[in-house]
Amino acid sequence: MKLKVTASLALVATLAAGVVMATAGGSTAPAGEAPAMQARLATRAGLVAVATAGPALVAVGDFGTVVRSVDGGQTWTQARSVPVSGLLTAVSFADARTGWAVGHGGVILATTDGGDTWQIQHEAEGRPVLLGVHFSDAEHGYVVGAYGTALRTTDGGKTWAPMAVGQGRDADLHLNHVFPGAEGALFAAGESGAAFASQDGGEHWTRLDTGVTGSLWSGLQRRDGRLLLLGMSGRVLESNDGGKHWKALDTGTSQALTGGVEGADGELVLVGTGGAVVTSKDGQLVTRIREDRQNLAAVAAVSEGGKALVLLAQNGVLRETAAK
Repeated sequence: MKLKVTASLALVATLAAGVVMATAGGSTAPAGEAPAMQARLATRAGLVAVATAGPALVAVGDFGTVVRSVDGGQTWTQARSVPVSGLLTAVSFADARTGWAVGHGGVILATTDGGDTWQIQHEAEGRPVLLGVHFSDAEHGYVVGAYGTALRTTDGGKTWAPMAVGQGRDADLHLNHVFPGAEGALFAAGESGAAFASQDGGEHWTRLDTGVTGSLWSGLQRRDGRLLLLGMSGRVLESNDGGKHWKALDTGTSQALTGGVEGADGELVLVGTGGAVVTSKDGQLVTRIREDRQNLAAVAAVSEGGKALVLLAQNGVLRETAAK
């Protein structure tokens, strides 16, 4: 079957454009797959996702790159062993040592040492592009991806079973992100304005009426319970009732928004293409455009006597600090 070119996969590829790695690594690779190379400039590869692993940050991206920081993103070290060299698109940790990453070729990688070494835990049938992963604890995990691919595990990844997220015409929609809500709820954001919710650990899903048709790239739940969906054309959708109803928030930008985080002080930070950084101020969203205009894929907030942000960009890790 000839794969069609889609906006979802094109956006991931654009965000992950990075430098060429130079020296060989020592990890065992699956048949037909080379391991990630060790590189002096690993932090300048295209990185597209970041997660907290206890006090550490772990970021993943192009060429199988995995980098780790234990000082709030000031310095980074590359993982010693990653068995694939394709694009890794998402990462999730259940605790400081136990984590998972997913990416192209249907690979699900696992680590038990905080992201320093990784092993292939599972390869999804048909080797689809996987785009999102979330583990609620060390046993229960969820993976989503292209053409409606969705899997779940209840035993820490020893076995994976399909999830039927979209039904009928929705069954083949790309699922770009999976994230947790309140009281064990799960949410998935997808193409064509599609979003889905599950209240029973992924056993059953219902489509949410977002009122939009453009692709949704990401989402998060704020500490006060509000849900956000981020998407094309600077779109931010907000729900105050668990996803039953949505309203569009004005961001002042038409750049695609791809990731977000709520800081310890309650400040919201969203990032996107063209260097867009959206922050909340006095209940409103305000957009600024970074001078470098790099495409931004994800953001992590770091506390350190002021406010620090770690941004993942097409040319690697960026760090911003603003004194209080």
